[in-house]
Amino acid sequence: MKEDYYKILDVERTATEVEIKAAFRRQAMKYHPDRNPGNKEAEEQFKKVNEAFSVLSDPQKRQMYDQYGHDGVNSAGGFSGFNAGGFGDINDIFSSVFGDMFGGGFGGRAGKPRAQRGDDLKVDVELSLEEAFMGKEEEVSYTRLDSCSVCHGTGAQEGSARKTCRSCGGRGTVTYSQGFISMRQTCPDCGGKGTVVEKPCTKCHGSGAERVKETLKVKIPSGVRTGVTLRVANGGDIGTNGGGFGDLYVEVHVKAHKIFRREGDDLVLDAPITYPQAVLGGTIKVPTIEGKEMEVTIPKGTQFGTVLKVQGNGMPRLGKKGFGDLLVHVQIEVLKKPTARQKELLEQLAEETGGKKSFFKELFS
Repeated sequence: MKEDYYKILDVERTATEVEIKAAFRRQAMKYHPDRNPGNKEAEEQFKKVNEAFSVLSDPQKRQMYDQYGHDGVNSAGGFSGFNAGGFGDINDIFSSVFGDMFGGGFGGRAGKPRAQRGDDLKVDVELSLEEAFMGKEEEVSYTRLDSCSVCHGTGAQEGSARKTCRSCGGRGTVTYSQGFISMRQTCPDCGGKGTVVEKPCTKCHGSGAERVKETLKVKIPSGVRTGVTLRVANGGDIGTNGGGFGDLYVEVHVKAHKIFRREGDDLVLDAPITYPQAVLGGTIKVPTIEGKEMEVTIPKGTQFGTVLKVQGNGMPRLGKKGFGDLLVHVQIEVLKKPTARQKELLEQLAEETGGKKSFFKELFS
């Protein structure tokens, strides 16, 4: 059994985003390899801390984890692995997690330009209830940033080259001092690349990236419901400085069905029966989500609103074994325009059961 992510970061399940970031900083500083050279246990714990933070800091991944645990994260493609080079040094922890609060990094060593992962993207897919039951391989089309097809990501024209940025000396950052505090910020001239283009590519204008149309197939598991989000690793925009692609998130929406209603993993069906069937009992045929019919037994003396449960005929349980149930809501039909013979029989029934003959005459007149 994998350890609970909240326990790894030592936070409550109700922790806010700020509290999770603060907890990650404490744990990462404690177990960072720079502070524990040669300590394999610390290195393993540092990997766990990174994995926990990668899930709990992402609202969509956290929702899947809270609802389905590790199985939910795995089925949605949660943690994509630990990158030992993810943090160059301890200062990187501050700038990576808290840099957006201060507009840049804290003082420290100024190394090569930091790799920046590409942006995540999101698309929506709509399924019928039958498709959600069976699962489906859905084709999705969208646009994303990829390497420029002309300059292949260099941003420079053919025959031209990139040169070291004079402002930052190739580091990608510039340092500003305010009293006794030194802060690093992304170089405004090269945008953090550390190099500038002499002759920009005419297609991408020096950015090294262009918008392209992407079409791919996404395997949607059986049992999905509206709001479930699947992750396609590396399906997002391309990053900078070799930072790799972001991810693509596919959010599922299941359309309402004309017969069945869904309650969790159960399917609900309204089934009309006649008054004699309710009194005497019998069997009726009801449809299933698979397009078949099945017989359901009506007990004697069934009352209006009775719910008959047919076990295992609901929706597949997402990420788990088994199925929900089919809940048949019994509704007794009342004749709106009975025949003369039916009126006569109903009046006789009313007399024998102590009812009032005039009531039936008034009801069916």
